[in-house]
Amino acid sequence: MLGPVLFLIFISDIDSNLLSSILKFADDIKLFGKANKEEDSRILQADLNHLMDWSGKWQIPFNVSQCKVMHLGHRNNHSEYYLGNHRLESVNEEKDLGIYIIDNLKPTKQCQQAYYKASRG
Repeated sequence: MLGPVLFLIFISDIDSNLLSSILKFADDIKLFGKANKEEDSRILQADLNHLMDWSGKWQIPFNVSQCKVMHLGHRNNHSEYYLGNHRLESVNEEKDLGIYIIDNLKPTKQCQQAYYKASRG
């Protein structure tokens, strides 16, 4: 039981000096912010660079193969982002904590999955 508590204490400073918002759940981190202009994209990339620096300092590597980008909104400039030397894959949908998130934010996929699951049982 002490392991998860120590881990949370250990990563408590991961969001210091970030300009973008961050969500933490267990060992999962989500960085997000608006990206309507080139300057917004530069801020997000700078925050990704900061996270990589933090990762190196504390020797907690990110599993970059599981890191992805989802572009939301019509005004999003769909920039490419990098975590270290790894270009982050851009996705249109992702399952997170059992919930499907789609780039148009409509619940269609989640409703379909609930229907299929209910129909099988």
